[in-house]
Amino acid sequence: MTTNADTRPLRIAMKRYATNEALLNGTLTSPKVDLSFDEVEPIHNAFKPMAQRQVYDLSEMAVFTFLQSYIYEKPIILLPVVLASRHQHGCIIFNTQFHDTLTPADLPGKRIGVRSYTQTTGAWVRNILMREHGLKLDAVEWVVTEGGHLAEYSDPPFVKRASGKLIDMLTNGEVDAAILGNDLPSDPRFRPVIPNAAAAGPAWHKATGLIPINHMFVATKALADSRPDLVRETYDLIRRAKEAAAPSTTSDMRPIGIDAIRPSLELVIELAAEQQIIPRRLTVDELLAPWREVVRKAT
Repeated sequence: MTTNADTRPLRIAMKRYATNEALLNGTLTSPKVDLSFDEVEPIHNAFKPMAQRQVYDLSEMAVFTFLQSYIYEKPIILLPVVLASRHQHGCIIFNTQFHDTLTPADLPGKRIGVRSYTQTTGAWVRNILMREHGLKLDAVEWVVTEGGHLAEYSDPPFVKRASGKLIDMLTNGEVDAAILGNDLPSDPRFRPVIPNAAAAGPAWHKATGLIPINHMFVATKALADSRPDLVRETYDLIRRAKEAAAPSTTSDMRPIGIDAIRPSLELVIELAAEQQIIPRRLTVDELLAPWREVVRKAT
């Protein structure tokens, strides 16, 4: 193991959460590593440059962006840390000015807008519609306003590109429903497509014990190879920050450690393959093999 407290600051892209507040506000530090945080807003703007050019040393990243990065052999490695997750049932909405009601059973033949086909929230909502409501993936026209984060990837043929803002398209009736995440509006004209959405998400989590993972944490392969001790120490700081946070339903949805994330990550891989986000099924062990090597070298 190599140690050197006198090293350059590591540049990290990370959104501020209750579970990492102690780390970002400087309450929690380590003499072994110097961290420089870049709170990119919105955080998804950090994923493309990290995946394509590795502009940070470590970064929060959407789990589906990482899966594609792994497929396309980008030099980044996954750490067993869930930084963001949420109940997704309420994230698909419709405009009551154009539809008195709209349920999952009404969606075949409709146009559904989502920022990007590979967006994590969109993938989780499609999973809900397919598995819980029997929707066929190609039974609707998926309308996107952005491409994915990996230039090598092409959207499936049932995905159409449109210009403009997604919320405007829903407001104007250009799409029948739209999937939104952190930008979900509180406008009373918009209602969830999925019945009892507020209760459905927690009920699914309670019944399955699974986490609808949005964002995880990655490091460049260069840093992992040259300074595994710094990668391991950063991981330990994130773990300690989570432990210092007040317990809540939200913090419980952000697990850390291979055993804690394995079942949920297995589902992520399965639905990514089903939805043509990745061309083949991967295993959790192959995704985390580089992390295991970091731990071995840093011990």
